[in-house]
Amino acid sequence: MPFDALLDPLFVQPFFTGLAFAVLLPLLGAYLRLRDEWLAALAFAQTAAAGALLAMLAGWPLQLGGLLAAAAAAALKSVFEGAARGVQGAAYAMLLVGSWGASVLLVANLPLAERLGHALFDGQLYFTDRDHLVAAAICTGVAGAGLFALSRRLLLSHFFPDYFRAVGGSVRRVHFLFDLLVAAALALATMSIGVMSAFALIFLPPLVAWAWSGSWRRSLALAVAVGVVAYVLAFLGALWLDQPFGPVLALILVLVGVLSGVAHRLHIGL
Repeated sequence: MPFDALLDPLFVQPFFTGLAFAVLLPLLGAYLRLRDEWLAALAFAQTAAAGALLAMLAGWPLQLGGLLAAAAAAALKSVFEGAARGVQGAAYAMLLVGSWGASVLLVANLPLAERLGHALFDGQLYFTDRDHLVAAAICTGVAGAGLFALSRRLLLSHFFPDYFRAVGGSVRRVHFLFDLLVAAALALATMSIGVMSAFALIFLPPLVAWAWSGSWRRSLALAVAVGVVAYVLAFLGALWLDQPFGPVLALILVLVGVLSGVAHRLHIGL
């Protein structure tokens, strides 16, 4: 039975590694959705994958390469802070496409990169080890604390954009610190659950929660609940069906999103 896998020492560490990101990424995604910056999240994840492949080429630790590349993407995003939305979207799209192109070329031309490339893109959670679990736990603790410290200022900058100008503060610094948290979380999540799985967790649970929550705190709680439930179903379902974890998680979250949208439209119609 798939539930027996949760008691198997072989799968305990991968389960809790992914669970940490299933809690953290929807929380970060709620703030990204508030700022309508979901495309930046996908660009961060893809850039982290390219950074990990380049790190392998240079003989560096993969996680270090992913973190450095994602942090560089966050710094580049900060350059476009305050630009027109169309300019920002174009910059994120170019970063995404460029990182994807570099990743595919590395996988195609480096025999050792092929296996890693499949793991990064497909999401090979079941093959993660203790180092991934430790990194996930540290990332969740640090990013969670950082998000708690930045939350009030992020909400103020969105709902009262003139607040920081009035008190002489810098909203750009707040946004940059938040972007670094997102970049680090996505970089480490990409190493464990894959590019699209990480993006699915940061994008789809907040999308569902946004439609059904009447307050910000309930929206955060519902986003985490959706992410965790979908993650557990995907973890067990992929084992039961003997399928890659990443696509199963993505399809479950898409199904939840579609059903939520249909139910919400019916609810409004009534």
